[in-house]
Amino acid sequence: MARGLTAHSGLLLFGLLMLYPVLWMISSSFKTEDTIFSSPGLWPESFTLDNYAQGWSAFDPGFGTFFVNSFVITALSIIGNLLSCSLAAFAFARLEFRFKRTLFALMLLTIMIPIHAIAVPQYLLFTQLGWVNTILPLVIPKFLATDAFFVFLMTQFMRNLPRELDDAAKIDGCGFFTIFGRIILPLLLPAIATTAIFTFIWTWNDFFTPLLYLNDPTTYTVPLGLRAFQDSSGDSSWGALFAMSTLAIGPVLGFFILCQRFLINGIATTGLKA
Repeated sequence: MARGLTAHSGLLLFGLLMLYPVLWMISSSFKTEDTIFSSPGLWPESFTLDNYAQGWSAFDPGFGTFFVNSFVITALSIIGNLLSCSLAAFAFARLEFRFKRTLFALMLLTIMIPIHAIAVPQYLLFTQLGWVNTILPLVIPKFLATDAFFVFLMTQFMRNLPRELDDAAKIDGCGFFTIFGRIILPLLLPAIATTAIFTFIWTWNDFFTPLLYLNDPTTYTVPLGLRAFQDSSGDSSWGALFAMSTLAIGPVLGFFILCQRFLINGIATTGLKA
């Protein structure tokens, strides 16, 4: 028991150490501008909400527009990944067709390609399509199963489901889409939840892709809005920046806390429960 208590105490201290920068940022969002760096403690000498008011209305449009844009892009990205990646995974896991193994291997190879290596050709393509300065380059690829990691995750999950379920459905006259919608999809819930969680976190925090395609401030996402607090000389309105950063981590933290049980099940589940 003593060893377990020592281990848990060490993990708790290590966790607090990792959380200290976040706690300091949250604390600084309630401090006045001149005390943020002069008072390094976590407890503010005097509380103020001016940073939140200033940050929310610092730009035209207001920061609320950035939140709406991020929520729209994130929601569409989740829907696109769930639809396209689950269908692609169903094809790889349950259907038989020529070059199946080769295509699956090529799909896995795309995971190793850094996004920066394909940024230029993608930008040229979307420029020719007239999609620059719209959310289309951020959303449409999600409906084309471009996130190979999620296709792989769902494929491995489906391969652990008994094929007897498919055979029984075929005997009842079910086609491929009926089997997918009525048999596979309900059992795929842990993997679907995992995909939704990771898509939410990655899309909400994405800075590079919106930076490439969104030029109009009315289309900015939250990360681009936070970057706008820094001027050309490198100076920032730190109080407002920390206040909006605190609000920005709220949706991610809340979504993760609500769905962490599904995340664990999605990663740990290897088949049907007995």
